[in-house]
Parts: sequence; C-alpha cells; structure tokens
Amino acid sequence: MTETQRAPIPFLDLKAQQARIAVDLRRRIDAVLAHCQFVMGPEVAELEAALAKFCGARHCVGVSSGTDALQIALMAEGIGRGDAVFLPAFTYTATAEVPLVLGATPVFVDVDPRTFQIDPAHLEQRIAAVRAGGTLTPRALIGVDLFGQPADWPALSAIARRENLFTIDDLAQSFGGSLHGQMLGSQADATATSFFPSKPLGAYGDGGALFTESDERAALFRSLRTHGEGPTRYEVLRTGMNGRLDSMQAAILLSKLTVFPEELAAREKIARYYDSRLGNAVTIPARVPNSTSAWAIYAILLKDGADRDAVQAKLRADGVPTAIYYPRPLHLQPAYRTAHDGVALPVSEDLAGRILALPIHPDLDDVAVERICDAVLVAVG
Repeated sequence: MTETQRAPIPFLDLKAQQARIAVDLRRRIDAVLAHCQFVMGPEVAELEAALAKFCGARHCVGVSSGTDALQIALMAEGIGRGDAVFLPAFTYTATAEVPLVLGATPVFVDVDPRTFQIDPAHLEQRIAAVRAGGTLTPRALIGVDLFGQPADWPALSAIARRENLFTIDDLAQSFGGSLHGQMLGSQADATATSFFPSKPLGAYGDGGALFTESDERAALFRSLRTHGEGPTRYEVLRTGMNGRLDSMQAAILLSKLTVFPEELAAREKIARYYDSRLGNAVTIPARVPNSTSAWAIYAILLKDGADRDAVQAKLRADGVPTAIYYPRPLHLQPAYRTAHDGVALPVSEDLAGRILALPIHPDLDDVAVERICDAVLVAVG
C-alpha cells in the first residue's frame, strides 16, 4: 500500500463537498453580499419554501439553530415549571437542556437496543409513573430520529394522543429520511431540525428550522424567533427570543440542497457496503422497518468498553477515524443528575459503553470505504 493510500481518512470532508458545488455556492454568496440583507433576507423565505416542499410539510420556519428550534416549539406551548417533557436518554444534550432552560423537567426514557430509537413501551411506563407521582404534569414528548433513522412515530403519536401530549420530532440528524413512504417533517405537532455543519444537510455555521402543519403554530414560531414581534417590528406581543436565520446560511443551504438527494443516495450506498462487509464481525445498525435513513451516523456495537477502546486505537493507528456517539447517556450527565428521578436505563447505559461510529459521508470514495472495512475486520480480529 502506498503512502497516499495510508493517509488518514477524513471523518467528514466538507472541503470536497464545497468543491463540488463551488460555482453555485459562489453565486449564492455573492447575491447576499450584493443586497446586504444579512439577517432574514430573501434567501430565508426561499429556503423555507424549498425545505417545506422537500419534506412535504405545510410550513417551514427558519431559525438560528436546532436547539433554538426546540426551544421555540416548547415556548409556543407555554411549557415550563411543573411540566414533564419525555425524551430519550440516548441522544445529544440539546434535547434535554431546552426543557430545563424553560423550567420544565426532562423525563428520560430508555431506547430500543437495536435501532437506538426511543422505546414506546418504556415511554408508557414513564408517563404512568409521572402521573402516579403527582408532582409533574405530563405535557410534551420529544421523539428523536437518531443517527438518520426515524423513531416509531405511529406508536409515539398514538401514545401522545391518548396522554394529551404535545409532540416534537427532533429531526436534527435525520432530515432527508422517510417513514412509510413519507419524508420526515410532518410526523409530529412540530418538527425541529439542525443545520450544524456535520449534519447531512449542513450550513457553514449554526442554523435550524421548524416544520408544522398548523397555520397558528407557524405564525407563533415566526413571532417567537423575532423577539415576540407582532405585525410590525416594534409591536411586541409576547416574550420571544433572537432566533433568526442568517441570509448567508440560507444561501449556502439552498446551494447544498441542489445535490442533497444525490448525497443521500451516496450515504445509503456506503451503509449497504458496510453492512455487507462487517455484518458477520460486529453488530451493525438495525434498520427501522419501512423507512429510509439519512445516515448522519453509522454506528457499530462492540462486545464491551475494553473491546471498543482496543478497536478504536487500532483504527486510529491505521488512519481510520472514529467517534463515540454518545459516551454517556443524558441521565448520567452531571448537568442532569438532579433532574433525573433515579430510574435505571440499562439499554442507554449499555450502548454508551459499546458504540462506535465509522466515517460516512458522500465524498468517501470506494477505495476509502474498502480500506475502512478492511481495517475494522483486522481490528476486531
């Protein structure tokens, strides 16, 4: 193998993607520089229309980040002190921090050991326990579409209707995925997504969006993202926030959206190759039935923590990067320990000790993907 072949493989290659769209990207950026409407310029409305069309949602509201999208959605429902917000323990911190910022209490739910998505059966147990406790009012459910795949929205929606819970789909990692032939974006009362650069559809900074089928919620989201404004700029109807999307990020996303379907297909091709090469050596991701994945993350499971550490070290030495999503479930994070009621969440804890993510992005060529698989097979012995 030559020195070039042994060069480290990038976990994410935004430079290669940028080169592919350079002409259109420059055109879009130059347009923003020409009109100088750097916040909420015309690109924002254009992007909102394009994203809504892409995922089949009635409304899209561009905001400053995925975290702000979650916060605006909860603020619109008046969720705060004394309210319980149910969410998976195995996900990124933003999902849990937003309820706490608003004074609500996150109630952590365990996940399915194969798909890593929130476990509907355990959710029902957690709701029943909160109602029996009598100190919190169940108000909302945040279902996370983790790693690119959808949560079990038919089951989650049925539970939410029965329990009168407001539903948010945290789509931060899975924009571009689908469930039962329908693009993700309209499965919940509100859907929040992120355009952090590492996401399948990522900006060159922070950005996010909210989707909803409700005209009233869409209007409220638009008001809340801009300091609670009314019909005019200096008519303040409610306490809001500064959650606006920059025109430059919208322009970049519009350019990236032109190649997004092809990139999703490339990610799927890589995932299928990983499956075929690694399926007999490690535990590969289970597919959510009747769905497609955006493949933000391709995560394998090793035997235990010691095995993962050894495999990760061998891969690093061979120039193959990896990442751990997530090394500690949320209920064990120092920031959330006082909010957690102490219930054991064994699946989330087990996954955190064994999970390892491999590179997956549309600019991984066949040679790199084959090299990654060869390295994994050698590392696991």
